[in-house]
Amino acid sequence: MNKLSLLELLDFIEESIDIIKKRFNKIEKIDDFLLDDEGLETLDSIILRIQTIGEALKNIEKHEKSFLDNVATKEYWSQIIRLRDLISHHYVDINAEIIYEICNDKLDELHSNIKRLQKILTK
Repeated sequence: MNKLSLLELLDFIEESIDIIKKRFNKIEKIDDFLLDDEGLETLDSIILRIQTIGEALKNIEKHEKSFLDNVATKEYWSQIIRLRDLISHHYVDINAEIIYEICNDKLDELHSNIKRLQKILTK
């Protein structure tokens, strides 16, 4: 994978994180996802973005085996990629609590790691 393609994937991930943060901003508690159609649409749209982030990371890992290891462990990236697989193949097993926890507790760390990867490529 060339440097430009890698940077494009990282930019896509960053954009997806920003979109998730914007959509999650109106969610104050887990139940907000489940109260009405708007909450469910927000949940579904965030899940889709998380899935696409996992897919992009899976492609990066496939073509640039050790690149992601520059900023976090293999286990860290593997968890995100496995979540993508879970969403793709076992969607009914995903619940609002898992998505809330990811958005509330994990997204900032991912965003920081993606920024660090982008910086490596643009040196």
